Amino acid sequence: MDGKDHIAYFSMEIGLIDAMPTYAGGLGILAGDTVRSAADLGIRMLVVTLLHRKGYFRQKLDAAGWQSEQDEEWPVAELLQELKPRCAIEIEGREVQIRAWKYEVEGLGGAVVPVLFLDTDIESNAVQDRAITDHLYGGGEQYRLCQEAVLGIGGVRMLRALGYGDIKRYHMNEGHAALLTLELAYELSKQAWDMAYEQTEHVITPELMHLVRPKCIFTTHTPVPAGHDKYPLALVHRVVTGYQDAFCERERELCLDGMLNMTYLALDNSHYINGVAKRHGKVTQLQFSKYDIHSITNGVHAATWAAPSFARLFDRRIPGWREDNASLRYALNIPKRDVWMAHREAKQTLIAKVNELTSIGLEPEVFTIGFARRAAEYKRADLLFQDIGRLSGIAGGTGALQIVYAGKAHPQDTPGKQLIHRIHEAGEALKGKVKLVYVEDYGIDLAKLITSGVDLWLNTPQPPLEASGTSGMKAAVNGVPSFSILDGWWEEGCIEGVTGWAIGGNASTGGTYAEDALSLYNKLEMIILPMFSNEPDHYAEVMRHAIALNASFFNTERMLTQYITRAYYN
Repeated sequence: MDGKDHIAYFSMEIGLIDAMPTYAGGLGILAGDTVRSAADLGIRMLVVTLLHRKGYFRQKLDAAGWQSEQDEEWPVAELLQELKPRCAIEIEGREVQIRAWKYEVEGLGGAVVPVLFLDTDIESNAVQDRAITDHLYGGGEQYRLCQEAVLGIGGVRMLRALGYGDIKRYHMNEGHAALLTLELAYELSKQAWDMAYEQTEHVITPELMHLVRPKCIFTTHTPVPAGHDKYPLALVHRVVTGYQDAFCERERELCLDGMLNMTYLALDNSHYINGVAKRHGKVTQLQFSKYDIHSITNGVHAATWAAPSFARLFDRRIPGWREDNASLRYALNIPKRDVWMAHREAKQTLIAKVNELTSIGLEPEVFTIGFARRAAEYKRADLLFQDIGRLSGIAGGTGALQIVYAGKAHPQDTPGKQLIHRIHEAGEALKGKVKLVYVEDYGIDLAKLITSGVDLWLNTPQPPLEASGTSGMKAAVNGVPSFSILDGWWEEGCIEGVTGWAIGGNASTGGTYAEDALSLYNKLEMIILPMFSNEPDHYAEVMRHAIALNASFFNTERMLTQYITRAYYN
């Protein structure tokens, strides 16, 4: 099989359907949207990821708002096709067999992108090795390194086992797959050995890595240190034993301070490197100043995230919008009444579901704020509750409001779990004044309901730590304006009072917690709530502009077109 025109897209996680819990958050959802648009555009893409047969986790919240986790088993054999070819890598001196399961994503024109899920749960493997691919982001350093060896090294070998020899480009979605660069160099070293058989060992030389570089693309998604995996060299020696001697030649260059940093491994060996928003590209350039960092702003798959009511509206008013997302700019011609009706239907669907799950008693006429993100401390999900008295006063004086929250904290992220608990406490303090609900076990299906059904999308990260923030883009597809800190994509997408509203000031400096909270309260009380309650035509105009200016641009169709021209086939 000829793979010379193929793009191999490597991602530790991917979100395709709710029934396959192989994603943790925005990184995986972006991967799923990328694949859908690749299929729509007919790009010859292959996707490599891990199976995660026990999922990320199922989130449970107790009566006090404390999170606990449970494994999430799912019917692998019912949803995926097992492929016959196998490959193997060496971990801790043991041979670990790897198999692949296939899921096909079909595009609008019938093109198919295969997603390969790598799995080590094979009877011939040692007990500990069978569990390597079980949990997404589970375990400690050693477990994660084993997973990254399976993804990067095993992923390349599985492509070869399936007959894909000469791949055009290898796209690393974050640094988890960076070991693929060493595997590609190791392949070249073996070829050199075969051609000059008097050599007695395979050595990964700088010259070979130089040959690998033109084939690799690296997209980094976070300026947060936790997003950049690094491992002690002693651990690397113990775990990645398959070609340790070949690797030793380059250890001094690749392993600063005795650590193998996956981000630097990817940076050093990629011909194209990019951040995921213009602001993030600049932040990343400062972070890694010796590299040439570009930016391609993320997007979402518009047809996936449009609520049924909006999809029908677009079909009627903007035929062909699925094939040409840019045509959503014609949303400015949609009558405001039609926008309100589509939004009302989406809102009623959300409220019915939340009331079914929680018995909170949300009301369809009340202004509804949505916040659904991974529960990480830097995202400051509790900024809205910095002054409970002020928020209560706004609800009591300017207009009633209700709030829907959702999002998981990583099992080992204690501050993230405390954040969820604090939001629960805020809900208790607001009882009788503002209805606040934290819906547990956030996933794809719930995300579709929340991003389309609320009246305002709230996002409050600490600048400059938001890489992109695609949840607000999903909201825009459904005419939901964003109210956000000017960080990530919102610095590009915000036209004040036209597509939504900014919290605080310049993203470069950011405000203090108190300053940002004050800005939030002031605009909510003086501009947003009065407009929603008293000037529905004006609010509908903002909704139309969110679609026409933001949804028409911040989509994966445009994003992938930029990857094609700048990185894939240049």
